[in-house]
Amino acid sequence: MSAIQQIADEKNISIESIKETIELALAAAYRKDYGNKLQNIKVDFNLEDGSMKVYDSKTVVDDALVEDYLKEQEIRTQNSENQEKNESNEKETKKEEQKPAENQDYADEEQEIKFNPKTMIGISEAKKINPEISLDEELRTELEAPTDFGRMAAQTAKQVIIQKIREAEREHIFELFKDRERELVNGMIQRVEQRVVLVDIDKTTAIMPKSEQIAHEQYRVGNRMKFYIKEVNQTPKGPEIIVSRNHPEIIRKLFSIEVPEISNNTVTIKAISREAGARSKIAVTSKEENIDPIGACVGQRGARVQTIITELGGEKVDIIEYSEDPSEFIVNALSPAKVIKVETDEESKSAKAFVKEDQLSLAIGKGGQNVRLAARLTGWRIDIVEDTSGEIKMSSEDDVDMIDAEINEPAEEDSIREDLQNTQPSGEAKESPEETEEKQDNPETK
Repeated sequence: MSAIQQIADEKNISIESIKETIELALAAAYRKDYGNKLQNIKVDFNLEDGSMKVYDSKTVVDDALVEDYLKEQEIRTQNSENQEKNESNEKETKKEEQKPAENQDYADEEQEIKFNPKTMIGISEAKKINPEISLDEELRTELEAPTDFGRMAAQTAKQVIIQKIREAEREHIFELFKDRERELVNGMIQRVEQRVVLVDIDKTTAIMPKSEQIAHEQYRVGNRMKFYIKEVNQTPKGPEIIVSRNHPEIIRKLFSIEVPEISNNTVTIKAISREAGARSKIAVTSKEENIDPIGACVGQRGARVQTIITELGGEKVDIIEYSEDPSEFIVNALSPAKVIKVETDEESKSAKAFVKEDQLSLAIGKGGQNVRLAARLTGWRIDIVEDTSGEIKMSSEDDVDMIDAEINEPAEEDSIREDLQNTQPSGEAKESPEETEEKQDNPETK
């Protein structure tokens, strides 16, 4: 009992499951040494004293099934005698028989019950053993329990126990993680094999394929991260747990952990668009007027959103306010760019956002990232259009006088420039007629 309890604790499986495994192993061992092919061996094992009882279990059926079975056996024996003589003909008939069998309805096959001498017994034979038994009941014939098993039987029992315990463990893991599907869990990088990262989650190995990884994120052995359980599948080799780091829902789960208003449904995340490792946008709204949804998500001095950015390896997160009005929602989604106006077309689900020239590159984003994320967030096809209607708007008389003064300034400059051209350069003054006569009479000047 202590050994069974230890196995149950190590493998996280129930004692009842281990008991069923032991009974199957003992039945296989009995069949190996003492049973025959027509016996359906069942064993009842007592955990307290280790004793067991062996039965041959059969289901009671109508005698008509037994008669049909016997007739089929006669036909098969006759066919086997003639098989060597007509081997070539038999292959052709088998091909012809197989063709219509493929087109038969599966419902008819399920309804047809054939007699199996290993698990069934006719009611007339069952009445000889137990007169009170009726159809569809289980007839148990107790067999003599063996005192010892041979080496081969013991080896068979050991293999059955190991296999069944492994199957029970896999089934337990599958049921456990199937319930935790679409949840955020803590995990540790176990090892990296080519393009696949193996993650240790609660003593279970999960798989993160290349398609679920963030492009430039480093995965080193021993690193602890948060992972999103994308799906859990049952395979022949056991349960397959696929985790993700680039799924958009990981943003929602992280905000639910860090922001109490989201966890208690006061603030709701309406939409998420993400380019993993680079940038994300989320649209939030509040059910109460006195709560600011953006402020609640950002936190005091950005403490809450900074924790999420750190967990995502520095990925930028834009938090915008959700609106039922598509135009207003598109304006918010294109932030930090300032949008002048938005024209929407309900039929084609497209919109044109008009921005100034200096806001054009900001609205589009690096490689079109900002408008692409905004389109995914809103569900609208968004075209960024530069606003070319640059008209001067006059709001008062002072503005008119100032504009007139600016227009008149070039004319004043032209008049001053003409005056300067008429004047001689400095150091070259004009001579009077008297001074020219004196110079001519003076021999030194001559």
